[in-house]
Amino acid sequence: MATGKVDFFNDTGGYGFISTDDGDLDDDEDVFFHMDDVGGEDLQEGQEVEFDIESSPKGPRAANLVRIE
Repeated sequence: MATGKVDFFNDTGGYGFISTDDGDLDDDEDVFFHMDDVGGEDLQEGQEVEFDIESSPKGPRAANLVRIE
């Protein structure tokens, strides 16, 4: 699993982007996530998370996202 922090979260749209810590992606490429895939309380900017990276037509997307406490 990759690790990172929520870089941006749009609570109205329920989506955001995660910056990875592991260098799993090209420079400056963030991972998209949607709260429908996460469940629970909304994530906050700066929240640390673990996740798998899946390919999607629009770029990398987080799957199996888990909050790190």
